[in-house]
Amino acid sequence: MQKKLHVKIGDTVRIMSGESKGQEGKILSIDRNKMRAIVSGANMIKRHTKPSAANPQGGIEDKEGTIHLSNLMVLVNGVPTRTGRKENDKGKLVRYAKKSGEVIKS
Repeated sequence: MQKKLHVKIGDTVRIMSGESKGQEGKILSIDRNKMRAIVSGANMIKRHTKPSAANPQGGIEDKEGTIHLSNLMVLVNGVPTRTGRKENDKGKLVRYAKKSGEVIKS
């Protein structure tokens, strides 16, 4: 069984440390083995690509690099917050914002 994470694909997050500190964006993908995520528009890197059928010109393209999950905080109503888990009234575990106590919709 895999460890539950404090972020999910589609969450809006703020980057708390590193070169892209302070930037916000949506999570596009998560690598659970390396504990890293790709956030839209953040941690841009240059990738040198060879010409191919899809890209006949080739060249240097910008793309998002990965960021360690420990450097991300979920935004709830524009405020970064830690997350916890609690049972809702139906007995299902849901994520909630520790700062405001409200349930995070995923």
